[in-house]
Amino acid sequence: MNAEKKLQYSDFLIIGSGVAGLSFALKTANEFKNSTITIITKTDKNECNTKYAQGGISTVWDKTVDSFEQHIEDTLTAGDGLCDEKVVKMVVESAPDRLNELIKWGTKFDKTESGEYSLGREGGHSQDRVLHHKDITGAEIERALIARVEETKNITFLTHHYAIDLITEHQITKKKIKRKEKITCYGAYVLDEKKGVVKTFSSKITMLATGGNGQVYNTTTNPVVATGDGIAIAYRTKAEISDVEFIQFHPTALFNPGEYPAFLISEAVRGEGAILRDYYGKRFMKKYDKREELASRDIVARAIDNELKKSGTPHVYLDCTHLDFNSFEKHFPNITAKCLTLGIDVRKDFIPVSPAQHYICGGVNINKNGKTSIKNLYASGEVTRSGLHGANRLASNSLLEGLVFSHNACQNLKKRFSKIKEPQNIPVWNDSGVVKNMEKILITHDRNEVKTIMSNYVGIVRSNERLLRAERRLRVLYEDNKRLYDYSELSTDLCELRNLITTAYLITQFSKNRKENKGGFYSADLVNK
Repeated sequence: MNAEKKLQYSDFLIIGSGVAGLSFALKTANEFKNSTITIITKTDKNECNTKYAQGGISTVWDKTVDSFEQHIEDTLTAGDGLCDEKVVKMVVESAPDRLNELIKWGTKFDKTESGEYSLGREGGHSQDRVLHHKDITGAEIERALIARVEETKNITFLTHHYAIDLITEHQITKKKIKRKEKITCYGAYVLDEKKGVVKTFSSKITMLATGGNGQVYNTTTNPVVATGDGIAIAYRTKAEISDVEFIQFHPTALFNPGEYPAFLISEAVRGEGAILRDYYGKRFMKKYDKREELASRDIVARAIDNELKKSGTPHVYLDCTHLDFNSFEKHFPNITAKCLTLGIDVRKDFIPVSPAQHYICGGVNINKNGKTSIKNLYASGEVTRSGLHGANRLASNSLLEGLVFSHNACQNLKKRFSKIKEPQNIPVWNDSGVVKNMEKILITHDRNEVKTIMSNYVGIVRSNERLLRAERRLRVLYEDNKRLYDYSELSTDLCELRNLITTAYLITQFSKNRKENKGGFYSADLVNK
């Protein structure tokens, strides 16, 4: 692996190509027309968590039946007392403007026969307020945003570029920086996967929009790119991290052993009236929550997990047989088609489902303007802890979060961008002394071990003993990976493993420190406390 000796400069460096990164790029390109904006993404342009979002985006659209107050209350209830109420209010009240902007950028949401936008309802919502495009809303948003980005002259889009680490005073002065010190971000070291070289990017502003971390678990709805990169590199930079113990497991992933990632059966299916039944066909949600199938995700996922453990069966069922099929197929064409490939006809067959890791509710701390604790480093979307989600995300609030905080970040930069100087004396990447790593099997083995550890010990239900076991095993993996990383030629696989171990360890440590069951965190040891 060679280092590219030439320093590359961009006014804005955006790491990630989901809704948070792309909307920030479009905002800054319009606001700062003479600036240079570079988006890097580690695979193809549209391969990100946004692409796989099925349900939609929540917003108060029909004010004759819905209100900001109701959306705020639903979000606070789902967050189980740990949301920042001021942030929730800000996001909810900003939502209609951000949705209108998405529509202006070319996103096509479904409409009724009368021409009004079709509004769905999902678990935890008290009203129909989810705008959607069939059951592939995320993919439609990605399509529209990428098309718009490609038309924008001052945006450069680099695919197959992987952010290794952020550049701060640590690289410039070679001195060890302590957490809580004043730290500034000056860009990032980036692996060009196709050329096999590490590039040094300097920038005035860096935006982390890297999405989630689902690949730390055996069963997840996240794509293979979701390896916790943003949380891990921000942590190494000494940025403040919080609430990563709150992992949201989606209750209804399609049970299809061998398929990876898991295919999601959208929350909106239960919003349409689908019923959960145990392995023997009996309804069970009434035992767990008065809202039954429309309870928040943490409650439904734990209910299913409990039913599976009691019965020893591999899955429960989602019953859609009583729903109007024409309407169902129109709203959920991909789910209908996917089920048919497995011989499941939703008109007469139940859909086998089980929980899968879906979303991390914590991450890099940001304020209302998307600013992290590191100067000139912003963050937006799932990589963050913004205060919106608290202990558990309300369905379809995630894409909205990315839009709102990317907008706020751009608004904040109107006041300060002109005062930020171009970074100086940035050292290019140094890879002297490394050797080519021929032991790829070690990376594969360790990656699988991280998944097994987290699934067995840091899953839907945790305990002190399980967390201690996870901690011990992850520490060994960390030491092994550090040796490999320090002396081996870099590859995406090696860097991803480094980030997976870091993120898994953080989730475990934060879980050990949590002393109360809330939302997506549940310890068997805390049940009677």
